[in-house]
Amino acid sequence: MIPLLVVLGVLGVSASGPLIAGTLAGTSVTALAIAFWRNAIASVVMAAPVAVRSPGQFRRLTRRDLLWSSLAGAALAFHFVCFILSLTLTSVAASTALVCLQSGWIAVFSVLRGRRLPAAVLAGLGLAFLGVVAITGLDLGSSHEAVLGDLLALAGGILAGLYTMAGGKARQTMGTGTYTALCYGVCAALVAVMALATGQRLTGFEPAGWAGILAITAAAQLVGHTAFNHLVATLSPLVVSMFILLEIPGAALLAAMFLGEVLPGGTYAGLGLILAGLAVVVLGQRRNRREPRTAPELGAD
Repeated sequence: MIPLLVVLGVLGVSASGPLIAGTLAGTSVTALAIAFWRNAIASVVMAAPVAVRSPGQFRRLTRRDLLWSSLAGAALAFHFVCFILSLTLTSVAASTALVCLQSGWIAVFSVLRGRRLPAAVLAGLGLAFLGVVAITGLDLGSSHEAVLGDLLALAGGILAGLYTMAGGKARQTMGTGTYTALCYGVCAALVAVMALATGQRLTGFEPAGWAGILAITAAAQLVGHTAFNHLVATLSPLVVSMFILLEIPGAALLAAMFLGEVLPGGTYAGLGLILAGLAVVVLGQRRNRREPRTAPELGAD
C-alpha cells in the first residue's frame, strides 16, 4: 500500500505547479481562489465519509487534535499563497524546486528541537539536494520579479515543512479523513479571509477557470496531499518530505509537455540523485531504529 500511495502522491503533487500556472495564465482565476476552492472542496469530500460512517469522530476531537490540525491548516494556507503567487513570477521548475526543499527545513527544525542528525540522513539529504541543483541548475531569477518569486517559493518550502511536521503530530491520534477535513477546512477559511482583505474575488470565473480549479483539486489536493497526509502517520515527516522531492522532476516534465517550458538538461541525472538520496535516508532511518540508544526519527517523538 505504501508504494502505491507514494506513486499517487508524487503524481498528484507533480501536476500542481503546471496546472496552477496554466490556469492562472489562461483564465481569470485568482491565486487565492485556487487556494480556497481546492481546500474547501477537498475538506467537504474528506469529511463526508467520516460524517456518514463514524460521525462520533468529530465529537471526540481533543484540544490536542484541534491544535495540531489548526496549526497544519494555517501553515498550509500561507504555503499555498506563497507557492501560487511564486508561479506567477518565476518558472515552474524554479518554484517547485525551492518549495520542495521542505525536507531540508524539517532537518533544520529537528536540530533546533534537539535532534541529532545521523550521518546517513546528512548524506542522503546532500545527494537529494545535488539532484535538485542538477535539475534546476540553481536557475534562480535574474529580474527583480523573478527574485521575488524565488523568495516566495523559498518561504513556501519553510511553511510546507511546518505543515508536514504539524500533520505528523496530528496524525498520531487522528484518522486521515478527520485530520484532512479539519486541516483543509482551516486552510480554506484563512484563505477566504485573505481574499476578502485583499479584494481578490473567489467566484465569477469562466468555465475553463472552474475546470482548472477542479483539476487542481482532484489531482493535487485529493490525490497528492491526501496520500502524503496518510503516509505521515506511518513514516516520519522527513521521509515523506523526501518523497515529495520527486515532485521536482515530475513538475518539470509536465511543464515541458503541456506548457512548452524547456526541460532542464539535468532532469534525468537529478532524478537519479534524488532517488539515491531518498534510499540512503530511508535505509539510514531503518538502521537508526534498530539501534536502541540512537536518537528518535526526525520529526517524530
